[in-house]
Amino acid sequence: MRDAVEISRRRWLQVAPLGLSFALPALPARAAARRGAERPGALVTIWLAGGPSQLESFDPHPGTPIGGPTQAIATSLPGVRIAAEYPRLAEMLDRFSLVRSLVSREGDHERGSHLLRTGYRPDPVLLHPGLGAIVASELAADGLEIPRFVALGNDPHPSRGGYLGATLDPYRVSDPGQRGQNLVPHVGSDRQARRLEGVERLSLSFAAGRAAAVRQTLDDHTRRGALAMMESEQLAAFSLDEETEAIRAAYGHTPFGRGCLVARRLVETGVRSVEVTLAGFDTHAANFTGQAAQAAILDPALAALVADLEARDLLDSTVVLVVGEFGRTPTINPLDGRDHWPHGFSGLLTGAGLVRGRVIGETDPQGLVRQPSDPIDVADLVATVLAAVGVDGSREVTTPIGRPMKLAAGRPVDRLLADRS
Repeated sequence: MRDAVEISRRRWLQVAPLGLSFALPALPARAAARRGAERPGALVTIWLAGGPSQLESFDPHPGTPIGGPTQAIATSLPGVRIAAEYPRLAEMLDRFSLVRSLVSREGDHERGSHLLRTGYRPDPVLLHPGLGAIVASELAADGLEIPRFVALGNDPHPSRGGYLGATLDPYRVSDPGQRGQNLVPHVGSDRQARRLEGVERLSLSFAAGRAAAVRQTLDDHTRRGALAMMESEQLAAFSLDEETEAIRAAYGHTPFGRGCLVARRLVETGVRSVEVTLAGFDTHAANFTGQAAQAAILDPALAALVADLEARDLLDSTVVLVVGEFGRTPTINPLDGRDHWPHGFSGLLTGAGLVRGRVIGETDPQGLVRQPSDPIDVADLVATVLAAVGVDGSREVTTPIGRPMKLAAGRPVDRLLADRS
């Protein structure tokens, strides 16, 4: 009987994944097996640049002084409602944990982005590594011939390797879905070989007596890594040529939708950290139409990504984090917009090591109380994500200037971790 139930469940995931408008084809065994029997952990960060409004997404308060015109719909979690603009995520919200009470002390885009990505407030004398860089540094990636950390889409405040080194800066692809970026030679093999020979001679000439400068430029590291990528079959992970039109349509024919589909392909190949950016949430004016437009892009792509990871037996080894740098104000300004609000906003989590179906906190429906109920500090969220993916955030490392630093400033939220709740 148990075998029959499991077969039925897998078939359901393939045919009708959570009400999505596509049917996943029968999946080859290699879909998950490529990453090995132990399924090493991975992190996919869905970065909502500009500050998504919690009131127009995952913590709506319709019919209240702060609610605006946004309506709410029921979800797969009993008693939990989210904005009506997210119908596909509403159907599968039980796959996530929802934190409605994130708190931060940074209301500036650049500073808020730094804090949400690192768990640390900006430091004028130290650049902290982003979550993606830490995961890529801490988790082995044997046999990987493409970068361990990839950023898809355009972000004005991108993640960095920080004190872990520039080699852990993400490989950035501004237009996802193509075969990498600047990795296809535009000349024949003979001419390419002559060019590389000339570059090698110049590099050797420059390196004579300049060892420190060579190390700082990372020229040799970058060039050799690029050449290895150009010759690797794993480069195909950046391309969508192998994907059916049905799957592409499910993610959405947008740069962000393509980015989410590429993220799944990268995780499948063994990449440890992927960031996919959806920009455009900074709605100081026309907040309601602006947030709705973003939801139309985010809702299908994120729902398809999680369903696809689950169907391919990859979600149990992959953490998916959905967050922006802060939320939007309860008040509505004269331009029909909402301004920056770091005092109570929302984030979604699912995947490896995380409890699913849990909701923490809520902002005040009347907008009178600044502090949300059951506040969760951003630093603790970062520590939780690291713990879920198998990284000890309390571990101290020594920076290049000899300063001891913990990978995470906060402490994991036990209620969100499957083995501690």
